Amino acid sequence: MGTEPLLWERDGSDWPHRQASEFKVAGGLRWHLQRFACQGLPCAANPPVVLLIHGTGSATHTWRGLAPLLVQHAEVLSMDLPGHGFSALPPGAPPGQWLSLNGMAQALGALLLLLQRAPTLVIGHSAGAAIALRMCLDGRIAPRSVIGINAALLPLGGLAGQFFSPVAKLMAATPWVPRLFSWQARDPAVLQRLIQGTGSQLDAAGLALYGRLVRNAGHAAGALGMMANWDLQGLAADLHRLRTPLSLVVGSADRTVSPAQAERVMASLPAAMQRRLHSLHGLGHLAHEERPDLVCALALAELLEPQG
Repeated sequence: MGTEPLLWERDGSDWPHRQASEFKVAGGLRWHLQRFACQGLPCAANPPVVLLIHGTGSATHTWRGLAPLLVQHAEVLSMDLPGHGFSALPPGAPPGQWLSLNGMAQALGALLLLLQRAPTLVIGHSAGAAIALRMCLDGRIAPRSVIGINAALLPLGGLAGQFFSPVAKLMAATPWVPRLFSWQARDPAVLQRLIQGTGSQLDAAGLALYGRLVRNAGHAAGALGMMANWDLQGLAADLHRLRTPLSLVVGSADRTVSPAQAERVMASLPAAMQRRLHSLHGLGHLAHEERPDLVCALALAELLEPQG
């Protein structure tokens, strides 16, 4: 039960869209990212850029179905967040520097500056949507719009909110917890329950990819550290001053983020920023993996809408 991070030469040998992968150092972190050039006929010399931001415990593989659909109309950029997948944290790095909402927004902003890419559209899944909005609010990016897929944008309420963060901090600070979690995840039944808990149905290939991640103690430590350092109070308080239009995509079967949260989020926004609220019947938290075609259609409606 080692704590070493995922190794690209070993664990990434058959990673989805490996040919699009590259590694860049920005903001003190060695990032794994995937870049897809625009391939469709409408692509101009400077095509629109779609930025994809995954959620807690995931990686670039989550976009394996969506990215190839989007490249017919845009350049597509995705990355493993700090401490996730193949973007390992530097040894001895303070978790709060990399794994908090502000830390991730700042780090991702540094990567975009290095790449000289200004996203036209940002699609964020779960916690990735929070990162996207934090970057918009802080002036790090100015996309045409943001799409949140089962977006986790509001803090937990009640007793759950009072106890979750301290418990997560304790777990993240205990070295053997990520190792124990990754060891337990070697049981296929444990992995199956984890995915079922999202309300989504994945194929065998999707399950295997998540299995590769959660069975690695380094990745597990990154996910636990992100949960321990996550604080949405500030973001929730700032939603009223958002100046980027937001659309929300909700899977009706999501068991991770309550579908009802989307309406509360929309009510928090200035009226002009309330773009669209879409419900995808029968899909769970990983709706974009279950039906990337449906999510692509919604994204293209945003991307290709004439600008007045």
